[in-house]
Amino acid sequence: MKIAGVATRTIRFDPDRPEAVAVIDQRQLPHQLVWQPLPDLETAAWAIEEMVVRGAPLIGATAAVGMALAGMAARSTADFQGAIAEAAQRLLKTRPTAVNLHWAIAQQLAAVADCQSGAAAFDRLRLRAAEIIEADVQQCAQIGHHGQRLIADIYAQTGRPVNVLTHCNAGWLACVDWGTATAPIYQAFDQGIPLHVWVDETRPRNQGAKLTAWELGQHGVPHTLIADNTGGHLMQHGLVDLVIVGSDRTTRCGDVANKIGTYLKALAAKDNDLPFYVALPSSTIDWTLRDGVREIPIEQRSDREVKYMDGRTESGAIASVLICPEASPAANYGFDVTPARLVTGLITERGLCAASEAGLLGLFPEQGAQNHG
Repeated sequence: MKIAGVATRTIRFDPDRPEAVAVIDQRQLPHQLVWQPLPDLETAAWAIEEMVVRGAPLIGATAAVGMALAGMAARSTADFQGAIAEAAQRLLKTRPTAVNLHWAIAQQLAAVADCQSGAAAFDRLRLRAAEIIEADVQQCAQIGHHGQRLIADIYAQTGRPVNVLTHCNAGWLACVDWGTATAPIYQAFDQGIPLHVWVDETRPRNQGAKLTAWELGQHGVPHTLIADNTGGHLMQHGLVDLVIVGSDRTTRCGDVANKIGTYLKALAAKDNDLPFYVALPSSTIDWTLRDGVREIPIEQRSDREVKYMDGRTESGAIASVLICPEASPAANYGFDVTPARLVTGLITERGLCAASEAGLLGLFPEQGAQNHG
């Protein structure tokens, strides 16, 4: 995707120069573009914890790079396997909900399981990290290929610009490139299909306002920022044709964990008989879980994110302001779970399917032969 017309990815990683890895500091957007170096494992873990990077696919890619950085540090260590195992545990503690984190770390541990030297382990870790990054780009591109047909079909039926509503940021900033929920939007737009995106602000961290609106604007996609509670009203008045959101973890039966507020959009879409799709790479599917509401861990973050908002003042300064009584307690649940019954379909790199175990196994039959959950 593009920043000021220049093709850009969210993470710069050259397997031949792993010490030079850097990521976009998404906390600084949309007011300034800052590249944050990740010189070592601890900085990579910090970047995930503090949401310098966020979005399930990008968290996974950053974790894979973090493992490579740990391998670089352990090249000359006698107990390199122990050091790599400790690195995995450190990264696993950063964010509990996004399953891509666990998937990427498992991929890296498997890559070095039979290594006999630290140097060999490092080589495998850096190369596997590069493969995970490139695979994410390709998977998101394929999600876009399959999902843009939904937008094209609506345009063919109505002959007017297609109004898409999305929640949080499931764009290229949440991935390495293309995004998940936005990949169909970008590909349809690039093909000349008239469309418009309603962008939920997505309290409390405002990823829609800060990130989705910014990246859509950079690419020239028509969009309008709305308060989180506006979506239902728009649906009632025929101003939404399609809802597409992302996912941080999807069960084998099609329940979807995504940014808090997604469930309410799904309920509103169901009441208004509107299609509600979830776009996700297969690395976001947790084949060990069946009941998302009961089994998916929901991250609870600092109350400060709810009580304070930051932005640019009229004078141009970046400031943080308290928006409630200072003594008031606040709850900050990062995600909610949308039951499969409210999901029209899932958009994956292998195609579209029903949000069900049968639907997912139709695209990923190799998972049916494994003993899960």
